[in-house]
Parts: sequence; C-alpha cells; structure tokens
Amino acid sequence: MLRFLPQRLKLFAAARLSALRRFAVGRETRALLVESNDCLLLVGVEDMQVGRKLSSEGVYSSGELKRLLTLLNPQSDVLVLGGHIGALAIPLSKACRSLTVLEPNPENFRLLELNLVLNHCDNVRALNLAASDRQEQLRFLASRANSGGSKRLPLRPDYRYSYDQPDVISVAAAPLDTVFPDSSFDVIVMDIEGSEYFALQGMPRLLTSARILAIEFVPHHLANVAGVEVSQFVDRIEPFFDRLLVPSKEVSAPKEQFCEVLGRMFDKGETEEGLIFSKQPQSAAEPSAPALTS
Repeated sequence: MLRFLPQRLKLFAAARLSALRRFAVGRETRALLVESNDCLLLVGVEDMQVGRKLSSEGVYSSGELKRLLTLLNPQSDVLVLGGHIGALAIPLSKACRSLTVLEPNPENFRLLELNLVLNHCDNVRALNLAASDRQEQLRFLASRANSGGSKRLPLRPDYRYSYDQPDVISVAAAPLDTVFPDSSFDVIVMDIEGSEYFALQGMPRLLTSARILAIEFVPHHLANVAGVEVSQFVDRIEPFFDRLLVPSKEVSAPKEQFCEVLGRMFDKGETEEGLIFSKQPQSAAEPSAPALTS
C-alpha cells in the first residue's frame, strides 16, 4: 500500500503505522518473533522497514543475500558493518568460517545479540560500536519507524531522517584498523547509512587485505550525512580494488571508471543496496563495462 504514495506522504504514513503498531501490541512488548531463511529473528515492534517486511513476508533483501552468499566460501572471514538485527549477518554466518558484526544502535544491538543466541551462531562476534575515522562519542539518530536507517547525525537536515522523531543519542565509534589490529577479513559488507566515507578512512589496512567490499551507495547519504562528493568517496576505495560491479544495472567497470559510473548514479539519485568492489580479474561470466559517453 505504502509504495503507491508520494515519498513524503509515505514516510508520514510509515511513522503513523509505526505508532499504531506499538499501540496494538502493547507498550511492554519489546519485539516480535518471525521466521526467515530458516532462522528465528526478533524484530522491533515499531520497525516499518526490515521488521515489517520480515513479519509480513518472512524475507528481506533476498537478492542481496543470495549475491553475498556467492562471494563466500567455508574459509571466509567476514566483517559486517551495520548488522541491524542480523537478517543478513546470521544467514551469512552459516556459509563462512567466522563473522564479525558491528551495530551501533543499542536497541538494534540488543536484538542482534538475542538473535545470535536464538540461532546458535557460535562463529559470530558482535560489537556495539560505530565505524569511524577517529575514536569518538558520535551523535547518532536512533530511528523508530526505520531502525535500520539509524545513522550518525547528518550534516544537513532532511525529512527522510527526521520523519519518525528519532532520539538523538551518543554511541561509541572508532577506526577499525585500531579495533582489529591483528585481524583480517576477506569479505567486508558495509551498510551504515552515510558513515561509509568515515569508516573507509579508518580501515586502510583492513581494505588492503580484503578480497571483496560490498557497500551501500545512497547519493543523499553522501551529500547530507557525510557531506562529501563522489570523488572523495571513490578516493577511499580505488587504491584497494580493481573492479566495480553495480548488480542492479549489470554494469562492471575497471577502477579508471569508478568515479564516472558512480558520478552518473549520483547525479540521477540512483541507489544501490550493495556495490561490489573486487580484486579479482574479470571473468567470462561477469558483465562487461558499457561504453561511457558524455
């Protein structure tokens, strides 16, 4: 129903439905239990994005999950930044040797820890921490109707970040090269709502050893949350990876075209739930880069 409404009205409706859902189940209900991808997951009562999707359909972002699973093997050590309640991290953990997951929102982290216990995830380490470029206490929006959209306090206000009247809290943040001085991860998955640029700045050593970086791309997060241009974002990735794959477009590009491909997406306001940067040579099955014209 919500998908047919204009965006601002859609967000307003989501906030109202979130409040109604809280009223309907009772103020003392902390979470709802759903089944998804052979996992049991506790989801936030007020969450009208990931939580609602899991509650109504039992799946969330199934295409992204399938794509990520193809990148793993039983020897993979995986780092997930922005784990939310574990809807991606938990099924990924079943396909790798070890998985480390960071989630800064304390309410999300509480559910994540419970979900790891529910699903017997013995190979998972979870940290209640934000990835950044420095050790700091970070001002943070703890969203209600879209708890997965919780983020560092944006540099520029936008109704998309404030429609559900999020709490402004303080969370611990640190550069990941100092958090994991003796660790390496061959696959890094990053969905941190505009903090990607800062996280990348704080983890050059981890990026050097990584085989794959899967990272969300949202133009308004770059502009409003991080306050950086595409070229600055690309500068934090290009030294470490050789190829870019934009899955929704089936577009592949060498590092010389990273900025041009992503610049065009930025100008059109096109998002991607997971750009794939790799160090692997282009295979015969991988889509070729399209001709880029002015």
